[in-house]
Amino acid sequence: MRAPRRDPVGLGQESVWDYPRPPSAEVTPRRVVVEMGGRVVAESTRAVRVCETSHPPVYYVPRDDVVPGVLERARGSSWCEWKGQATYWDAVVDGRRYPAVGWSYEQPTPGYEHLRGAVAFYPSKVERALVDGEQVHAQAGDFYGGWITGDVVGPFKGEPGTLGW
Repeated sequence: MRAPRRDPVGLGQESVWDYPRPPSAEVTPRRVVVEMGGRVVAESTRAVRVCETSHPPVYYVPRDDVVPGVLERARGSSWCEWKGQATYWDAVVDGRRYPAVGWSYEQPTPGYEHLRGAVAFYPSKVERALVDGEQVHAQAGDFYGGWITGDVVGPFKGEPGTLGW
């Protein structure tokens, strides 16, 4: 199956089709904020931005930048061919449980060690996710958890019919 036609890239934008495979993982100074239950539960200017061909970026927040006591281990796990075994996390905010809001790599594979313990939140499962003050839109499908902002263009994997990309 061929990759779809790329969306036009405007000034200050980047195409997810220019992202590498295997994915890159670099610390970014961009301000990443996650809100749930009307509260900020994570805020960082040292998140790891992971970019992979056809996917919007995913921001992994260092555990030290997540409010203590918010995360509780969730059921299940999955395997990434690049990063290894994923651990899933629930969030508990003011007594309310938000199931499977994020994931981490507690023992990442070589080359992704700086992801160890950092948490990626699904934008679709939190109240609000922001990058430099811009509200994030969730990548379709909830499997990949990408963060769509105005500075990235697709089309993005995750929509119906994109499995073969």
